[in-house]
Amino acid sequence: MLRRSLVVLSLLVSAAVARAEPISEIVQVTSRQIPQFKVGSDETMFGSLEFIGGIEMTSANPLFGALSAIRFRADGDSFVAVMDTGHWVEGAVTRDDAGKLEGLTNLTVTSMTDGNGKAQLEKWRVDSEGLALRDGQAIVSFEQLPRIEVYPDPGFAHAKPVGQLALPFPARELRGNGGLETIAIAPKNGPLSGAAVIVSERSVDDADNLLAGILEGPMRGAFTVVREDPYSVTDGAFLPGGDLLLLERRFNLASGLGMRIRRIAAADIRPGAVADGEVILDADMSYQIDNMEALDVVARPDGEIRVIVLSDDNHSILERNLMLEFRLAK
Repeated sequence: MLRRSLVVLSLLVSAAVARAEPISEIVQVTSRQIPQFKVGSDETMFGSLEFIGGIEMTSANPLFGALSAIRFRADGDSFVAVMDTGHWVEGAVTRDDAGKLEGLTNLTVTSMTDGNGKAQLEKWRVDSEGLALRDGQAIVSFEQLPRIEVYPDPGFAHAKPVGQLALPFPARELRGNGGLETIAIAPKNGPLSGAAVIVSERSVDDADNLLAGILEGPMRGAFTVVREDPYSVTDGAFLPGGDLLLLERRFNLASGLGMRIRRIAAADIRPGAVADGEVILDADMSYQIDNMEALDVVARPDGEIRVIVLSDDNHSILERNLMLEFRLAK
């Protein structure tokens, strides 16, 4: 009888969580500038990237953290991000007189809503890991319950999903905690004609290559990306010319944390291909990195390309929220 009562209570709690009203809250964030990428060094060039500056972000509000993807608007300062706790984040970066990252402003955190317009707070349902923006749409990839949902933009923060994008391979091939991690929009004028592209974190085919796919258009289909253990893909974004930058993270007890960025050529992103690319940045714990989860590409009006990466603190006191900005050398 007691066991049955506990089961009923658990179901009632789950139902209450699923019916929770969405929340929206302004979050105050304190930032500390990071002047050096390599600790103790004034060096600025690292591979193909020049370090511009960075910030470490903290907040007394327990909502802040767990940032898993970020996309900047056309102005290069305002952004949309998602947390893997099922929340939208909207805000903008501020800069000092030298143009370097200084802090965040107007930060608003809003819980995502399900198909019924209610907040869904169960972790396995709301593990939002990837984000892409394009005209009229905010597209989110979810990992533990694998799916790709489309929200209206503007209005996504208070809207329920208006559609889904189908995967080009069976969802059962994805690992529960290594699945849909990256979604990015290819350039409209490139061979993929603005299609959404996904890359998994650690889900592989029989050849141990990462599952990936083009979700739309005449080139819709699956491809794979060469996996190099112990790295896992955590995010990606397209360059204006069509190449894809992939952010990768590694962790083991022997060598600690590491991150790298790999550049996949546009011509290699096609159905049936096994894509690989040059590593343009590689960093270990002697650099200002943490659990690096998010990457975006910002094309400035003068043609300069900035690459911005972000870490996920997992709401842990042992990890940091970092935002680092680089200039891509041509």
